[in-house]
Amino acid sequence: MFSRDRWDEIIEALTANWFRTILTAFGVLWGIFILVILLAAGKGLENGVMQGFGGMATNSMFMWTQTASRPYKGLPKGRRYNFEINDVQALKDQIPELRFVSPRNQLGGFGGANNVVRGLNTGAFNVYGDYPEIIQQEPMDITTGRFINYSDIDQKRKVAVIGEGVKTALYEYSENPIGTYIKVNGVSFMVIGTYKKKGNNGNAEENQKQIYVPFTSFSQAFNRGNTVGWMAITAKDGSSITNLKGNVMEIIKSRHTIHPEDDRAIGNFDLYEEYSKVNGLFVALKAVAYFVGVLVLLSGIIGISNIMLIVVKERTNEIGIRRALGATPWSIRGQILMESIFLTIVSGMAGIILSTCVIWLVNFQLNQMDTSEMMFLNPSVNLGVVIVALTILILSGLLAGLIPAQHAIKVKPVDALRTE
Repeated sequence: MFSRDRWDEIIEALTANWFRTILTAFGVLWGIFILVILLAAGKGLENGVMQGFGGMATNSMFMWTQTASRPYKGLPKGRRYNFEINDVQALKDQIPELRFVSPRNQLGGFGGANNVVRGLNTGAFNVYGDYPEIIQQEPMDITTGRFINYSDIDQKRKVAVIGEGVKTALYEYSENPIGTYIKVNGVSFMVIGTYKKKGNNGNAEENQKQIYVPFTSFSQAFNRGNTVGWMAITAKDGSSITNLKGNVMEIIKSRHTIHPEDDRAIGNFDLYEEYSKVNGLFVALKAVAYFVGVLVLLSGIIGISNIMLIVVKERTNEIGIRRALGATPWSIRGQILMESIFLTIVSGMAGIILSTCVIWLVNFQLNQMDTSEMMFLNPSVNLGVVIVALTILILSGLLAGLIPAQHAIKVKPVDALRTE
């Protein structure tokens, strides 16, 4: 039940020495401020790093052929082999947990370059032969036209989707590339779309300088037959590609007569594994933020507890009178605890408000900048963090007032009345 007299007494007790109260409250304010700022900074770093994945299907792996490092069934060590288009269907049939198995061919290999000609303009770009699913594994924004589809695959159309960087290099500023032709190693492809990728993985500019053509027309135009350079494999939701990787390797080894224990014959990059490591890092950073913030907050709580002990000492005579007039120990204890909780919550809320203002200012500055290639983006805290902070405040207030309250009720009325 609300008691105006009790709250007047709390306000009077805390304002009796303004300077001491403000200094005491600052410890809690600073602790909550540090906690919220650390959590927001960690979230901002996480957002920036996740932006670097560019919306990629993180539950994916990439796989390519290498040389066999062991002899097997009469076949020598060091032999080379190629994936084939039939391997793709075998993986889909035998591992139903796979969502996409996208074969891919590439001119020039990783970081390779090929002469692409359009009129009098030339450029060096990576050219990929892909299936339509690749856009769901490496998301991109189609800025004009469309991406390749299965009609292009089935009819082996010589069409191409080019990046904005390719468009800038080969076309005039106001020129529309849709419907025009480019020559890749002397083979003409009609441009049907342009794209732009997002990401800050250090290759953002290079990602706009790639050309995608249908896998079948690529194989036909550049005499690749049924061979596959490498594959992008994505697992379904609820399944981990890391757990399925062993089955994938086993099937490929069996189909290409590779020793079951030859782990060097198939190269792979497990994006999900790397993504999990990054997630683990941010969990650790969040734990460190809570640890440091709570320690700083604890120092403020100790300060409040010490001040409340001094307040109890100063009010010994008053407590003795109240006890003599019939005040119960619970009444005395409740008064001290309420003063401690009130001071803690007020100072803590001030810390939350101050940290919110700082976060808003940082976001305001970031909104004025191009953050597409930054490793820090939209620092923020969610409602759950605020609730946790308030819970910590209430518990801290109880902890800070508990010892002074227990000390107050141990004072005997006769001894208290004798105190000057």
